[in-house]
Amino acid sequence: MVRLIMSGSGEGKTKQLLELMDSAAETSTGCMVCIEPTRNMSFSLRHQTRLVDASEFSINSFDSLRGFICGLYAGNYDISHIFIDDLYKVAGNRDDRAVGEFLNWLDTFSSPLGLKVTLTISADPSMATDTMRKFM
Repeated sequence: MVRLIMSGSGEGKTKQLLELMDSAAETSTGCMVCIEPTRNMSFSLRHQTRLVDASEFSINSFDSLRGFICGLYAGNYDISHIFIDDLYKVAGNRDDRAVGEFLNWLDTFSSPLGLKVTLTISADPSMATDTMRKFM
């Protein structure tokens, strides 16, 4: 399952993501991973959530992010939730077509595994493509 949270900068996406992580930590028995462009949330997360600073792993494209997610899951089948804060910055790409392809891939990858993925994008929701809207 893929869920996209999209709104303008400073409109509470990260706060909403933190609330979802807290809720998941209370109800889930699996592991959780939060991927962010830089290490900003380190003091806000519960110990159940593994924080990943994408810049430390040279994640700079949707291809490298795909590989990274596959590697995370291959190394730990107990992951139940993946949270990605600010997808544009993590992937280093704002191309709507590439975002749509990534979201579709992520849905195809996560659904059979029962993996829940929540992402944020800083942009006006009225500019969302049909593919993006499918996950909102």
